Amino acid sequence: MKKWAIVALLLVSSMLAFAGANEPAKPATAPVEPMVTSQQHDSRLEGEERFRTNCGRCHQAPHKFPPRMMATIVRHMRVRAMLTDKDMKTILAYMTE
Repeated sequence: MKKWAIVALLLVSSMLAFAGANEPAKPATAPVEPMVTSQQHDSRLEGEERFRTNCGRCHQAPHKFPPRMMATIVRHMRVRAMLTDKDMKTILAYMTE
């Protein structure tokens, strides 16, 4: 394995491992769910389907990460999973909802 691939794997692994450590405590009350339109629901289903098809072979859906961190992770995995640009954007939108 090339050195850059090992470095990329270590970077992604460390981001995934330490991301949950800085999460604030969850409030005791249940959050209010926003209204979801049909179009939002369809795009979420498409993103979830593309995640399962392209990413789910090796990964479970991760916990929520900040959009910037998730964008970095998806960009790093894009090459390994051979994602198209549209797949990457759809998966990223799904993962950052």
